[in-house]
Amino acid sequence: MLRYITALFLALTALPLHAQSPQTAVLAGGCFWCVESDFRRVEGVTDVRVGFSGGTTPDPVYEDVVRGRTEHLEVAKISFDPSVISYDQILHLFLRSVDVLDDGGQFCDRGDHYTTAIFATPAQMDQAQAAIAEAEAELGQSIVTPVREAMPFYEADEFHQNYANSTERTLTRFGWVERRDAYQRYRQSCGRDRRVRELWGDSAAFAQ
Repeated sequence: MLRYITALFLALTALPLHAQSPQTAVLAGGCFWCVESDFRRVEGVTDVRVGFSGGTTPDPVYEDVVRGRTEHLEVAKISFDPSVISYDQILHLFLRSVDVLDDGGQFCDRGDHYTTAIFATPAQMDQAQAAIAEAEAELGQSIVTPVREAMPFYEADEFHQNYANSTERTLTRFGWVERRDAYQRYRQSCGRDRRVRELWGDSAAFAQ
């Protein structure tokens, strides 16, 4: 028993003193597959789940959201290690990966459910507002991406999770293909990266 207690004590004292609890950011950036795919590549991001937020309809389903039957937006819930990447850095990348001048959707995806937003908790609100101000100063224009109070997050079904990396085959407008291939073709045809580079230049994040 003494040996066990000693080993446990040594293990606990070996933990880094700067370890912090995981945090989350909920962001709407048009197609949630794109936001998820982008942030899964960021060091310090531990998980990304796609879903819906911003409306009052409980437990919305994908088909209703994309047909404009709810007030929800497509969003990504990004979990991250704040000892590796900060909330400010997450927001900096996000705002430079979307069209912050478009209030009618994003790229080829049109409708309110594809508009951009930062859903901030009370503790995140000042940082989110500062990130918007910084982005406006860099562009020299007012941007339309709002900071909204955090609302319930409803996770989408498993079919939509990590779609951009899935090797499962599905029938799409591109034919019967792997989901990751369908995603790449969609992203290219939608013009997302082209518009982000046009708007943000060398500051563009994630543009392929």
